[in-house]
Amino acid sequence: MKKLILGIAIVSSAFFFGQKQEKPDVNAQLQASNKAAMDAYQSKNYAVAAPKFVEVYNLMKTNGQDDKIYMYYAGLSYALANNVDESIKIYTDLINSGFTGVQTQYTAKDVKTGEVTSLNKGIWEGLKNTKSKDYTDFKTEQTKSVEPDLYETLSTLLLNAKKNDEALALIEKGLAKYPNNAKLKEYQGSALYATGNTDKFLTNLKEQLAKNPNDATNWYNLGVLQAKTPATETDAIASFQKAIELAGTNTALLNNSYQNLVYTSLGDDAKAVESINTLRKSNPDEATKLIEARKGRFNKALPYAEKWLQTNPENIDAVTTLREIYSITKNQAKATEMKAKQAELEAKQPKQ
Repeated sequence: MKKLILGIAIVSSAFFFGQKQEKPDVNAQLQASNKAAMDAYQSKNYAVAAPKFVEVYNLMKTNGQDDKIYMYYAGLSYALANNVDESIKIYTDLINSGFTGVQTQYTAKDVKTGEVTSLNKGIWEGLKNTKSKDYTDFKTEQTKSVEPDLYETLSTLLLNAKKNDEALALIEKGLAKYPNNAKLKEYQGSALYATGNTDKFLTNLKEQLAKNPNDATNWYNLGVLQAKTPATETDAIASFQKAIELAGTNTALLNNSYQNLVYTSLGDDAKAVESINTLRKSNPDEATKLIEARKGRFNKALPYAEKWLQTNPENIDAVTTLREIYSITKNQAKATEMKAKQAELEAKQPKQ
């Protein structure tokens, strides 16, 4: 699961309503709420900014302007404040409402200053139609849709909240609208795996790797799935090796890949030992063959285990595994070295 990264330039706006006589302070209240929201957001005080953006939205809606961009800002702020439940609720409502965030911006160049200024639509049209000498270069531009961002962010929020079925349904809904969205395809894989749809997850991984064969994490995930089936263990080893090749300085991925290379190479060792013990008396020749085959698997796993320990020298699992491998492969000196290393690491463990 990829870390949730959120960021957007939130632009302050000026508000002017035709004030009703019974609410002479509505503009002042709106301006104050907007300023409080903006100041809190810029100060990264997202827990304060979020409800203030909701307040701005409600004030505007009460006065006839249903501008959901402020709910979008609120949802973003709640997410940044780690208030996942509120953020999920807002993002869900925005998606269900069909909100895209697309707006038309009206600009003109101030002749005196030479600066491009954003204007209210009515003012912009008035200045343009009267051929004002104070402004030139009248332009309109539509902002980019934020709908893909809504789907991406809500998918991540749901996955992080372990609401995997909801996440999968949302992702598939998003992909129906944006079939080439790389992030949603990636999140789809995470959701499929989390919901136990391993066959679909495998297909998803292969599709992702066809598009981006340099994604080390996807190679690792593919290896994990392939390692679950004896018939594809060789493929799993190749996938883990590819992940290592592409991992760079990602020590966690290197550690996990080498660990899985070891375990995949060893296979189901407990089952192998059980078979050997069963055959020792009834069929010693067959038992000997199984013993030799087991030694072969341990020899195969040895270089991976050594690399595993090199990658993570303080990993007690790597040490104990390597100790056993050295014992089976008759390298007693190294086994003794690993025994001492194991004792050293165990001594550092916190007391229970």
